[in-house]
Amino acid sequence: MKIMKTKRIYLALALLSFVAWSCTTQDELNSNKSLKTAINASAQSLTTAMNAITTSTGYKLLSSSGALSTTASKIQGTFMPFDTASVTFGLADIAGVWDYKAALNYRRYKPLNTYFQKSATETSTDFILRLPESKIKNPMSLLFCVPSDTSLVNNYVLDISKYNRWFQQYRQGNYWFNYELSSNIKIGGTNVGDLAIVTSNHETTGYKFVSSFVFENGYDANTSYSIGDTIISVYNIAKAGQTLYQEKYTATRISSTSRYREKQYDLTIGNVEIVRTAGPNSLDSAKVYVGGVLQTKSKVEIVTVTTASTDESTITKKSRTIQITFDDGTVTTIKDLLGSTIDDIGSLFATIREAYFATDVVDKISYYIYKTK
Repeated sequence: MKIMKTKRIYLALALLSFVAWSCTTQDELNSNKSLKTAINASAQSLTTAMNAITTSTGYKLLSSSGALSTTASKIQGTFMPFDTASVTFGLADIAGVWDYKAALNYRRYKPLNTYFQKSATETSTDFILRLPESKIKNPMSLLFCVPSDTSLVNNYVLDISKYNRWFQQYRQGNYWFNYELSSNIKIGGTNVGDLAIVTSNHETTGYKFVSSFVFENGYDANTSYSIGDTIISVYNIAKAGQTLYQEKYTATRISSTSRYREKQYDLTIGNVEIVRTAGPNSLDSAKVYVGGVLQTKSKVEIVTVTTASTDESTITKKSRTIQITFDDGTVTTIKDLLGSTIDDIGSLFATIREAYFATDVVDKISYYIYKTK
């Protein structure tokens, strides 16, 4: 009886081991199969998001106003003074409502700030600029007026709720600075987005830039970049707290004369994450996760496309791509999965970065107000 009982125990243990092995193997297979499904579904969701972003009023506005800096600088030059060592002012110094008034000017070119007049009947603790939408869409027209401009309606409203500036010239044409702006944009009373920027440049801490734009359809794009002894760049697209795309690149150097070496790279598309970190002697192999689960049967390779971008190597900047070999042997790349969407992503973040320069209207008028108070 004891022998039969022992055999039954061994048989039961064997059956349990087989079931456990079968479940583990099946789980691994299902997990690896899910990578192809997950990456395709995530790529499609990202493409849908980018289509919604690039056709939005807010994006069209950012894209067109980005040309303002080039236009304004050619005609006006820089708005920063060359006759002072340091300037500091904030929202309290410039608060009020300012309206575009074409009738105040002749048809010839005049400085941008002369086209705006402070409201005598309205007050605000914010800094509010109201001007015609057509002037923003055609930046060159902001610097000139024609008789028909007197009939334009100031339907573009830029409400700046946070604004701080400090800059100090350390040699001719070069500045250390802090800059902060938070704003809401409405056209014809309809919200089209919120733009926020925080940036600085200092001798000891280097250059830092953070900018975000929340579009009227709920999508949120934000980017940050800092460079000193360490480079950190981040690109993120999300909606309702859910990340649709995020790329983060980190590189370090041991001295001001040495070259930057990649320390960590992280790409997230939906619930798929690809990570590569620096090992003791070189970069480790990239790993891919689905919902936080490591995919052991798939292979990921990061491929350099161009070395033209020396400060960061990212998909967003088109200097690298990623090749994925699934467990069934089929191969694809992030470029193949996203197609033209990856170009749209690059354009989106270039536009948001350039939005710093597209604030020339705000910066020109704010400095004029501060200087003439």
